[in-house]
Amino acid sequence: MRLCRKGGITPPLQDEAMTNIPADIKHEIEKLVKDLSYHCYRYYVLDSPVISDSEYDRQYRHLKELEEKYDYVLPDSPTQRVGAPPLDKLEKVQHTEPMLSLDNAFSHDEVREFDARVRRFLKSDEDVEYTVEPKYDGLAMELTYKNGILYKASTRGDGYVGEDVTVNIKTIKAVPLKIEDVDIPEEIDIRGEVYMDIREFEALNREREREGEPAFANPRNAAAGSIRQLDSSITAKRKLHLACYGIGAVRGIKFQSQWEFTKWLEKARFPLPVLMKLVKGMDSVINVIKEIEEKRKDFSFEADGAVIKVNDFGLQKALGIKTREPRWATAYKFPAHQGTTRINEIIASVGRTGTITPVAFLEPVRIGGVTVSRSTLHNWDEIERKDIRIGDTVVVERAGDVIPHVVAVMMEHRTGKEKQFTPPDECPVCGSAVERDEGGVAFRCIGLNCPAQVQQRIGHYASRAAMDIEGLGEKNVERLYSRGLVKHFVDIYKLKKNELLELPRYAEKSAQNLIDAIEKSKQTTLARFLYSLGIVHVGEYAAKLLARNFKDLEDLYHVKAERIIEIKQMGEKITGSVSHFFNDPGNLHTLKTLTSMGLNISNPDYETGSSEKRPFEGMTFVVTGTMPKSRKEVEELIESMGGHAAGSVSKSTNYLVLGEDPGSKLQKAQSLGIKTISYDELMIMIKGEDRLF
Repeated sequence: MRLCRKGGITPPLQDEAMTNIPADIKHEIEKLVKDLSYHCYRYYVLDSPVISDSEYDRQYRHLKELEEKYDYVLPDSPTQRVGAPPLDKLEKVQHTEPMLSLDNAFSHDEVREFDARVRRFLKSDEDVEYTVEPKYDGLAMELTYKNGILYKASTRGDGYVGEDVTVNIKTIKAVPLKIEDVDIPEEIDIRGEVYMDIREFEALNREREREGEPAFANPRNAAAGSIRQLDSSITAKRKLHLACYGIGAVRGIKFQSQWEFTKWLEKARFPLPVLMKLVKGMDSVINVIKEIEEKRKDFSFEADGAVIKVNDFGLQKALGIKTREPRWATAYKFPAHQGTTRINEIIASVGRTGTITPVAFLEPVRIGGVTVSRSTLHNWDEIERKDIRIGDTVVVERAGDVIPHVVAVMMEHRTGKEKQFTPPDECPVCGSAVERDEGGVAFRCIGLNCPAQVQQRIGHYASRAAMDIEGLGEKNVERLYSRGLVKHFVDIYKLKKNELLELPRYAEKSAQNLIDAIEKSKQTTLARFLYSLGIVHVGEYAAKLLARNFKDLEDLYHVKAERIIEIKQMGEKITGSVSHFFNDPGNLHTLKTLTSMGLNISNPDYETGSSEKRPFEGMTFVVTGTMPKSRKEVEELIESMGGHAAGSVSKSTNYLVLGEDPGSKLQKAQSLGIKTISYDELMIMIKGEDRLF
C-alpha cells in the first residue's frame, strides 16, 4: 500500500530567490513532486495506478532525502501530508459565500413541484437543464485555493462560520495540494463532502470496541469526528475520502454552468461524485434518481438521496436563495432503510438521569450498508403498544443518523415461545429502587451514585452549556473514570497535572490545558451550575428560571415545593424534582463540597430578572420554519425577554413564530386557534412598537 503522507518535516515554504541549492536539484525536486502527485491521483482517485507501490516508495524516499538535505520543500509536496503537532482548538473560519443547506423532497411528485416552482420563478414553460448526483451522507467541506495552492479547509459549521481543519484535510490522499493542468484562478472555494466508506467504518468500529472505546453511530459521525480531531495524526490513520461537487467564492476565472465547473474539477484532478448526469426536463431527472437508488446498494459509501441542481449559473443567480436555502437546488431523500431480523435479547439500559431504556439485541442484519445489531425500544409503553417480545421477528428501520428502531412485529412468525419483557423493580446496575414518573412513561433509578449514570453525569457537568470544561469530552471522561481518577464530578476539581501525565495521550501542554480549563470553570453563573447538576426535568431554560427567582445557590437549600410552583411556567414535574433534589442530604453535601473547592457562582439573571417585568413574561412561543437567524438564536432572544420557547405546539402556546416552510406545527396551531406571527412581527413586539399582545 503506497502512502502520500510519510515523513515528518514541515518547514516553512521556501522563497526560491533565497536558496542556494543547484538548479538541477531544484528541478529534480519539482519533477518528483509533480510525478508523485500524479501517481497519488491515479491511485486514490482513479484507482488505476501506472507504477508499482515499491517504485512509488523509492521515488518518495528519494524526494524526502533531497528535501531534508537541501531544506527545500514545496507546499504541494506529498511529504506535507503528515499529521502536525496537536492543536489546542479548532479556529473559526468565516465563509466568503454562505454554505447553504438544501430543501428536501420526499417523493417524485415533490421533485416535480420543485421544477414547477423553478419554471414559475423564471416565467418559462421550457424544460430546464439539471445536473443530478448522489447525495453523500458525510461532512460538508470547503477547500480554499489561492493561486492554485491549498490555503485553507473549513467545515460548514452553521453555514456562515465553520472550523479550520486544514491540517487534517491534507491527510486525505485524494485532496490536491496544488491545482494543475487547468486555468488557475486567483482564489476559489471548492465544496464537497468528506466521507468514510462503509467497510472502513465497520473496521474502525471493530477496532474501537477492541480498545474499549465507544463505537461511532454511522459513517457520517465517524467522518465528522475524524476530520475535527485536534491531533491530525489520528485523522491520518482514518481512511477518509472526498467528493467535490460545488463552488463558493471565486476570483480570476468564470464558469457558465455546473457541468462546465465539474469538467474543470475533473481536469484539475479533484475527486468527483461516483455518478453525475446532465439532463433536461423532469422525466429525465427522475430516471436518474431511480438509477442512483438502484445502484445505491452497490455504492461503497452511505448515500441518503440525490441532489438536483439547475445547471446554468446565470439561472441560479436569477433564482437566488430563500433565507438559508437556494431556490435552484433540492435534495431528494430516499425512503428509510428497513430490514427483517429477530430479537435475541432485551436489556434495561440506564442513562445519565437514571432513565431506564429497553434496548433490543438483534440477530445482526445489514440495513442501508450498515450492520445493525441493536435497536432502542424507547420505553415500556412502546413495547406494550407494539407487543414486542424476546424472540420476535421484527421489522427494523434505520433512517439517516437516527438510532435503529423497531417498526413492527411480524405476528405471523410467532411460535408461542416468545417472552415478554417487563419493567424492572430495581436498577439493573446498582440495585436502587426504580420509580415511574407520575403520569409519564419513563422508569428511573433514584440512586444518585449509580455507576451507570456516573460517566454521563460527569460528561454533562463538563459540557459546553453547563460548566464548559474544554478538553473533558466523552473520551477523556471515560479514560479518567476507568483509571479511577474521576468517579464523580466533584473529583474533577481534585485532578493533578502529574496524574494526567501518567495517562496515554496526555503531554505537558494538553495536561496543563485541562487543568487551566477546570480552574476557569470555577467562575460560573447560577443558571449554568444548576443545569450542570443534571437535575431531572431541569434543562437550560428551567435552570434560568430558577436563577431569576433565587439570588444565591444557598437560597435553594431545603426549598419547599410550594415556593417553586409559584414560579410561572414551572410545572409539577419540575417542581417535584427540584424540591426533592435540594432536600436530599447527600445532594446538599455534594453542593457544599463543590462550593468549598473555590467555585464562584454569580447570578446576573437574578439582577436582570428582578429589576422589572419583561414584555414576554408568562408567554410561551414556538418557533418553526427557516428564519433570518438560527432557531436557537430566536429562542434565546424570546427567553431574554422573559418568554418560554417551547419545542412543540400545545394549548398553552401563546404564539407560533413562522418562518419559511413551517411544516406540521402550523396546522396544529390553526386547529387549536393559536395566533401566528412572522419573524418581523416578533421583532416589532420586542421593540414595543405594536400592541400585538
